[in-house]
Amino acid sequence: MLIIEVKDGESIDRALKRYKNKHRKVGLIQELRRRKEFVKPSVTRRKEVLKAEYINQKYRVGE
Repeated sequence: MLIIEVKDGESIDRALKRYKNKHRKVGLIQELRRRKEFVKPSVTRRKEVLKAEYINQKYRVGE
């Protein structure tokens, strides 16, 4: 659970903005989505390899 202490004289909007930033940095939503279903390690590795190949092709086009 995230706890944000509101400082003296700080507006509620500013505190809410700090909460949202902290929430995003923690990555709670991404972790929940990742745990929703099991993905085999081989499938994860295959995705990484395909992504690396795509990025390599993207930057090699200009040469």
